[in-house]
Amino acid sequence: MGEKNMDEKNMDGKKILVVDDEADIRKLLKEYLEMEGYVVQTAASADDAEGRIEEDTALILLDVAMSGTDGLLFCEKIRNKTEIPILFLSARAAQEDRIKGLKAGGDDYITKPFGMEELLARVEAHLRREQRKSDRKEGIAEDGITMDFYGYRVLRNGRDLGLTKMEFQITELLFTNRGQVFTKEKIYETVKGYDGEADAGVITEHIRRIRRKLGAGEEKEYTETEYIETVWGVGYKWIG
Repeated sequence: MGEKNMDEKNMDGKKILVVDDEADIRKLLKEYLEMEGYVVQTAASADDAEGRIEEDTALILLDVAMSGTDGLLFCEKIRNKTEIPILFLSARAAQEDRIKGLKAGGDDYITKPFGMEELLARVEAHLRREQRKSDRKEGIAEDGITMDFYGYRVLRNGRDLGLTKMEFQITELLFTNRGQVFTKEKIYETVKGYDGEADAGVITEHIRRIRRKLGAGEEKEYTETEYIETVWGVGYKWIG
């Protein structure tokens, strides 16, 4: 395996439940995922699996064709109780089978035999998506700045900066893409869309106001490059 990037490393320690009535597959998935840093629990049936779903279970790998209660029925049963991502594993590759899996409440459908690299990539993709959802719900704090995504607020050391909606959207774009340079045109297109009537040059004024609010009320001298840096001739980036 190659070196993991930062997002993938953040997934280490997440708990995955593997549900499959084939012992060899349970053993293979458990050993592989544990080598990748995950905590893995296994269950040989739907009945066994229900008692193993815990508050910190991050994802479920669920076989479709199991004896007793099959994966589809089990997914339907637990879907109203939990939003944990459920990835179906199945030898049935027909489109109608995939549709049944998704309609039953599954988040993905992986056909057997599958490559372990592909399985890992899908697991990581779903866990990253869940992490982003959690971040947006709880907010992200970094370098004294807190992004309250649900409240459309930016706080510095707990103090609401009183950003306007557009100022918030610009700050959110730069903050969540730290180090990436955005041109004024790209910023404008992202926050206003292609149909906006104002010139992209208004971004300069919004950046000025955001910088002023970021520095307001601080005892130490504030510099314009403390959070948002101007990349001359190109645009702006968040440096924190």
